[in-house]
Amino acid sequence: MPRPKRNRCVSGNPTVTYFKPRGVPMSTLARVVLTLDEFEALRLADFEQQYHEEAASQMKVSRATFGRILGSAHQKVADALVHGKAMLIEHGPGVLRIAAVKCEACGFMWEVSSETERAICPSCGQATGLTKKGEE
Repeated sequence: MPRPKRNRCVSGNPTVTYFKPRGVPMSTLARVVLTLDEFEALRLADFEQQYHEEAASQMKVSRATFGRILGSAHQKVADALVHGKAMLIEHGPGVLRIAAVKCEACGFMWEVSSETERAICPSCGQATGLTKKGEE
């Protein structure tokens, strides 16, 4: 029996979750599903041009796992482009969204996960605004 997957941390949702070839009806297209962790790996490695070690640390996975996630993402994007498929970005299993929170009292900044509803400042103990589940 394989061990369970570790949660992968992502910094938020993409603003657009569907891409498709122009002028082709959606009903006639095959689609490729890109998971949120694959999208995050593409964003960190290709858009922000981070080294794999740094990006893996940010996603809280090993460098080897990050490489596998990124490889899978590259394969899916290439498949969609080469074969003219629609691409959907959706939440996959084991993904935690993280967000940066700033304390209004002392200005300290830290990260919270999507599991957190109310953030308490680790610096001064002040309760800060609500972080909505899944909407960081």
